[in-house]
Amino acid sequence: MGSETMPESDALSRTLVVACGALARELIELTKINGLEAIDIEYLPASYHNSPELIPEAVRQRVVQSKSKYENIYVGYADCGTGGLLDKVCEELQVERLPGAHCYEFFAGSERFAEIQDAEIGTFYLTDYLTRHFDRLVIQALWLDRHPELLKDYFGAYTRLVYLAQTNDPEIEQKARDAAERLGLKFEIFHTGYGDLGSNIINLGPSPKQKLTEIS
Repeated sequence: MGSETMPESDALSRTLVVACGALARELIELTKINGLEAIDIEYLPASYHNSPELIPEAVRQRVVQSKSKYENIYVGYADCGTGGLLDKVCEELQVERLPGAHCYEFFAGSERFAEIQDAEIGTFYLTDYLTRHFDRLVIQALWLDRHPELLKDYFGAYTRLVYLAQTNDPEIEQKARDAAERLGLKFEIFHTGYGDLGSNIINLGPSPKQKLTEIS
């Protein structure tokens, strides 16, 4: 995981984003298709979604290891359930994180996400990444494959599953529909693209005014 090793003199002119593994594909695509060659992406395990208490220290270690090698370092996480602890680490190390409470807000945008959430409080969310790895990150991580009787304990308060789609991929959409059926929730889809994540990353580049490109 992470970026390739390079001469220190070259790295010092570059920007590093220490990111959640659940955003790695999107971040790499965004830097690639927008020609942001001076931005490197290093990512931490996406499994930390289920253990947010691990995020602050993991980010701290990665930033400390890289700080002497890069001109700028950003944290590609939202708060992600750390209860403000990640912000304390960022303040201590004098690095910025991407704005937002979670990756769903990254993609949908703050205002739109608030509207979606307010419309039905009991909503469970999936992104492209979480849909692709639904069995591992949800079913297996919550032991529902071994103890299906726990389904009501985990999801009894939910009424719908909302798939925030970054791409127009019928196969991923069908997996999201299957996930909703498996959890006993009604299904809705919102096509978000890369949303605020895209605009935030493009602003890290050398020319903030250049056009953001997305793959649909």
